[in-house]
Amino acid sequence: MVGLWRSYQALMTRHPWTVQIITAMGDVISQQVLERRDLANHNVTRTAKMMSIGFFFVGPVLGGWYKVLDKLMRGASGGLHFKCGPMLFLGAFLWISRTLNGLTVEENVAKLKRDYMDALISNYYLSSPFQIANFYFIPLHHRLAVVQIVAVAWNSYLSWKPYSKMD
Repeated sequence: MVGLWRSYQALMTRHPWTVQIITAMGDVISQQVLERRDLANHNVTRTAKMMSIGFFFVGPVLGGWYKVLDKLMRGASGGLHFKCGPMLFLGAFLWISRTLNGLTVEENVAKLKRDYMDALISNYYLSSPFQIANFYFIPLHHRLAVVQIVAVAWNSYLSWKPYSKMD
């Protein structure tokens, strides 16, 4: 297990965006496990869209966000991360994923009003205890790698959320 962890860390250091795309495979888990599709009915276009969000949005934004937080939170309580970060990031993620799937501005606003708080509360239940430990015990250069452990489950949820209760 230690060797696997070290290999993962080395990959994150050398190829962070490629690893981010691979870990964005939560959509595959969402479609195959949560939605119980078989491989013949797998929506490859949807998976490609989710992977592109991971590559162009999630990877760069979270990588930069952790650097900013490291500077802001030295000796602080971490309140900025738990209040501001998830609220902005989650809203942007849901907006981008739904826009890529053809929703109009009006449809997107309606779905955000309906689903945003539920997704945000789910985020706080999962990420708050984890992020407290991550920020206080994990060095900056390992944080993104550690986050990826939890990210597979969270990405599965986020992939499912824009498609749940679609009208």
